[in-house]
Amino acid sequence: MYKVKIYVTLKNSVIDPQGSAAKQTLETMGYKEIEELRIGKYIEITIDESVKNVDEMVNEFCHKLLVNPVVENYRYEIEAGVKQ
Repeated sequence: MYKVKIYVTLKNSVIDPQGSAAKQTLETMGYKEIEELRIGKYIEITIDESVKNVDEMVNEFCHKLLVNPVVENYRYEIEAGVKQ
């Protein structure tokens, strides 16, 4: 089996209101050292080992459903031989 770890982040040019709210809350709690905080998504997918082109499949998943390429970037890691 393959384990795919997908990391989705907002593009730098996109305002992150959720990250801004979390940063403000942390500052209110006394954590004044934080310069920037941005929030993204982490997705794990397990894929059957019979799939020949995992990279192609993951890119299709991301472009068709998991990522909004207008405002988000993504990267992923593939671990082969993962046992369940």
